[in-house]
Amino acid sequence: MLEIFSSQVGNALAAKRVRARLKQTHPVKGPVECVLYFADEPVNSYQVRQWYEPMLRLADSHRVTVMVRKPMTVRSLHDCPLPMVLATNMPEQEAFLSAHPVKIIFYVNNNKENFLTLRYTGPIHIHLSHGESDKTSMASNQLKAYDYAFIAGEASRSRIERTVKRLDPDHLVQIGRPQLDAPQYQHQLPDDGRTVVLYAPTWEGERSAMAYGSVASHGTAMISALLSDPSIRVIYRPHPRVGVREAVQSRASKAIKTSINAANDADPSACHLVDEQADFRWSLSVADIGIVDISAMAADWLATRKPMVITRPSNPHAHVDPAGIAGSLDLLSAGRADDVLQLVAELKHAGPSAAQLGQVEHHFGDTTPGNGTRRFLRAVDRVLAE
Repeated sequence: MLEIFSSQVGNALAAKRVRARLKQTHPVKGPVECVLYFADEPVNSYQVRQWYEPMLRLADSHRVTVMVRKPMTVRSLHDCPLPMVLATNMPEQEAFLSAHPVKIIFYVNNNKENFLTLRYTGPIHIHLSHGESDKTSMASNQLKAYDYAFIAGEASRSRIERTVKRLDPDHLVQIGRPQLDAPQYQHQLPDDGRTVVLYAPTWEGERSAMAYGSVASHGTAMISALLSDPSIRVIYRPHPRVGVREAVQSRASKAIKTSINAANDADPSACHLVDEQADFRWSLSVADIGIVDISAMAADWLATRKPMVITRPSNPHAHVDPAGIAGSLDLLSAGRADDVLQLVAELKHAGPSAAQLGQVEHHFGDTTPGNGTRRFLRAVDRVLAE
């Protein structure tokens, strides 16, 4: 009992310190109209970061604040360009929402603690998600809890309406992918004619149906082959949650990083990279070929209109949507991971397949730069008008 009491006191003191710091670094000034709510752990902070730029644009016309539930998560979001408030319990949430004319609360995932704010009947509750993908989690009955779900495009609508029964179709609002409009951090790579291959695997998932991660099954063999070719430059961008649930995935990821460092030591001109920056867009712009899993990175790479390889999940229970991106392409099985050099050479020569290019508009609609952001802002104004 004493240990529990000490822990509670420690948490309260930590929260007090975080709040005091937030008033200095991320102050809330004036009445707040829109709240981006995040109840999750620091490891999932990337889900909020994806919405920095669209929210900054929204803040030009509607004041936005990020509401976080856990003190440690606030620390992980130190780079947030928006005002931020810490509300660790329902009374603190209620005090903030009562003090401001909040009209919209946004959610970037389906964390169970979203229900702590969903109980408020005044604001409009909008689910944003944190990426477009063919994962089974993208078509969940949990979407019914929100007033609206902002989705990428027709592929999302088809997937959800096919899977989630008794859902009002007007509940779904297509906005494209506004994250692809944001300014990109440019990493300077040598202009030496090497083919830049991005390997961006997802994590292992929480259940067999979501076991799309390829780091252990494909990754080490593919990276070994790619590093052996002096005409190739590798960018390895693992999902932030790789290895969270399965130690074998963590070990494989560490082995890949070690092999990349060793390759750079052997040939400093190779300039292979391990990319763990918050901004995912720059690597999409500089790479020539993308190797991805069934994940949001597959959809984001799709928008580049450059050649893509999607891995086949090694777990036989992982769900592969035949109507999704993976259903239109030949998937790379773990047994063929050593053949990646031949596959890269073929893609470099042939370019993206017609089947891949045909998926772009289906997933995002018009991908003209700036269009996703405009659609997002118009959608917000439309639901506010209603």
